[in-house]
Amino acid sequence: MNSAATQHPRFGPGDEALAALPTVYRDDLFAGKVVLVSGAGSGIGKAIAFLFARLGATIALCGRKADKLEDCAEKLRALSGREVFIYPMTIRDPEQVDALLAAVWERFGGIDVLVNNAGGQFAAHAMDFTVKGWNAVIDTNLNGTWYMMQGAAKRWVEQGRPGNIVNITAAIDRGLTGMAHTTASRAGVIALSRTLAIEWAEHGIRLNCIGAGAIESNGFNNYREENVATFYSCNPMKRAGDVQDIAEAVVYLAGPSGKFITGEVLNVEGGMLLWGEFWPAGKPDYFKVEPTT
Repeated sequence: MNSAATQHPRFGPGDEALAALPTVYRDDLFAGKVVLVSGAGSGIGKAIAFLFARLGATIALCGRKADKLEDCAEKLRALSGREVFIYPMTIRDPEQVDALLAAVWERFGGIDVLVNNAGGQFAAHAMDFTVKGWNAVIDTNLNGTWYMMQGAAKRWVEQGRPGNIVNITAAIDRGLTGMAHTTASRAGVIALSRTLAIEWAEHGIRLNCIGAGAIESNGFNNYREENVATFYSCNPMKRAGDVQDIAEAVVYLAGPSGKFITGEVLNVEGGMLLWGEFWPAGKPDYFKVEPTT
């Protein structure tokens, strides 16, 4: 990996900064726990993995790009002094998900926390979606997350041990114009999580979601420059969130602090659901207001 790119990325903190960001949590909070984070090679997923590692957890990482996973794992090993397990794969393939979970269970005997961060979307107006583009987003964000949840839950039940799932979704209550596919998929994950929080309660499995707003990370590179500029003013706080905002929210739900929370969505979005315009695919002319003289 390009060390300059990982230490001084255009958006979000570099690896050295991630390892030293302030946190409200004590450094042994997850000692003796195993945490599996998907989509952990960069951005929000990497930040989540870094924070759990700093808090004493043993980390397992999965994602599509082996080089990014290994680079992240190398940094985490140096940071924590503990083993970091990596498994390149795609969550869109249920057979690969099963192989991942089998490998993690074989190596560690199980996991305590599953963080479903892997996902993807692209900015486009709904009229322009292709069938392939729509299916790609739904398969990853909804189906892939489901495969991970069910696979982990089955193994927890077989072992007779409790489980804890945190799904990274989006702040969708007002819709996300220009990202209808991700709105549909994230809404599906939220509704699914609420349903499973009831169905799986008897097994001691908690499920919660994070509704992320505009969070500055390498993901901003996927959008046009002029549209990214609007991400910093799409909420009452008139700034973007940072990856540590999401990571600490995940820890809150996954840790003892969240022991009486299940089936909930914790929105981390600076008030975007209350006020602000978010136009990742650009603002349509219909909504542009001509200045008055």
